[in-house]
Parts: sequence; C-alpha cells; structure tokens
Amino acid sequence: MEKNLKIVVLAKQVPDTRNVGKDAMKEDGTVNRAALPAIFNPEDMNALEQALRIKDKIKGTEVILLTMGPSRAADIIREGLFRGADGGILLTDRKFAGADTLATSYAISQAVKKINPDLIIAGRQAIDGDTAQVGPQVAEKMNMPQITYAEEITDLSGGKITVKRRLERGIEIVASSLPVLVTVTASAPECRPRHAKQIMKYKYARTASEEQAGMADTYGHDQDYLKIPEWGFNEIGGDEKDYGLSGSPTKVKKIENIVLQAKESKKLSSSDEDIDMLVKELIASHTIG
Repeated sequence: MEKNLKIVVLAKQVPDTRNVGKDAMKEDGTVNRAALPAIFNPEDMNALEQALRIKDKIKGTEVILLTMGPSRAADIIREGLFRGADGGILLTDRKFAGADTLATSYAISQAVKKINPDLIIAGRQAIDGDTAQVGPQVAEKMNMPQITYAEEITDLSGGKITVKRRLERGIEIVASSLPVLVTVTASAPECRPRHAKQIMKYKYARTASEEQAGMADTYGHDQDYLKIPEWGFNEIGGDEKDYGLSGSPTKVKKIENIVLQAKESKKLSSSDEDIDMLVKELIASHTIG
C-alpha cells in the first residue's frame, strides 16, 4: 500500500451555462464571466471525490486543489477544503487572462511541476467549453501518462494505479505507473457533502488578495492553514508569450443560446413493425444512413 501520496485535483470555477444570455460574451470573443453565476465545475467535483476516497484508504495522503482564475475562484478552494481537501492553490495573474485550453494547460503544467505530485486527477471537461482538452494537454506537456474517462480508481499500490473507464460501448480496466493524470467522468460517484468540522476549520481561509480587499475576518488570520496561496507568473515561471491571449490560438466568434422544440411526436410500440417503420423514416430523412 502506498504512503504519503500527494494528489493534485485540478478544479475550475465555471459560469453556469444554464443561464446563458445576450451578455455572456465580450467583444474580444472571451466569456463574460461577471455576467453569469459561478459554480464548481461538476465533473471536477467527481474528481475530488476520487481523491478523497484515496485519502480515506491510504494514510498520509495529501489532497491539494489547483485552480486558475480571478480572486473569486478561491471560493471553490474553500468548497474543496470543506469536503476534506488539505489545501489549495489559486493561479491568478493578469498575464493569464483570456487563456484558451492551450494557454491554460501551460500555466497549470508549470504549477504542477512545482508541486510535483504522485497523481493528478481532473474532471473530464468543464461545462463552459466542453472541450475535454485541458487535462490531456497538461499530461502531454509534462510527458506523463494519462487515463481518461475514469469512473473509479479501483487500486493504488506498488507504484501503480488501476482504473475503471466508462466508454460508450462498455467498461475497460487499465493500469499505469505513477505519476499519472486521470480525468473523471460524471458517471463517477458524486462528491461527498461539506463536513461541519471542516467548515468550522476553514471558513476563514482567504487569499492575500481577499485580505487586501477587506474580505478576511480577523479571527485566525495569522494561522498558516487559513492562508490560500496565490501563484502568478513570478511563482511558476515559463515563457510569458505562452500565457493568456498571446498564447491562445483559439478565438470564439459567437455564442448562441439555442432552444430545441418538438414540432411533432410519435408513439411507437416495441413491435418489429414499428421499429422497422421508424428506421425507414430516419433513413428517408437522412437522419441516419
């Protein structure tokens, strides 16, 4: 059994895309995050639960949340702490603004190299972009093996990890040596709820920026475990041109909110005749075939 594992969970604060409106996009093609409610990316919650389950089983495991965004993204670090994570780091710098998946994965990979974990776990994709690119890109930039579409981490011992993957046509059991990056799907177990003791312990946790903005309570402000580190360009280094807009070849031209409405419906039985008729209609309309 492994001991003293260090796990990094990649998490993202995302705009709630269920409430996309006309102000959801800026003129420069980036998402207007201030116009949308911010939430913890759902599949990143599934990833956090996998990390916490490993912590439950393996003594000495440390779970660290890593997120990139503005100061308010510290909210999801606190959410992670309330559920059992041991710490968190906020990547924030004006140089990172406007990053696409390529620039985001570059910043995250630079930070992960500094942390040097045994295991990286992330959600399969974020609901704001739905690209599923950041996790795999981080692994590639770090020359690290990756396992995608994970539903459960079934074993972690002897320097190896075994994962159950949920694929379109079934499941697959794969193994890899450590370190490795694993992306988790929404079919994985949901994250546990907040724990009352963790809330009481970390409710005053703040970043330096939040303290400067007067958002920090005076209670416990001198305790190191209540200080959420902020890392910027100076802390993680790298090539400045690979961050933010300058490092982002992807440009979003337009966002539309499309509502699908059914104009007609048809009820079918499970008989061979009805199924045969449906298939013929779908072929005739070029929906299939």
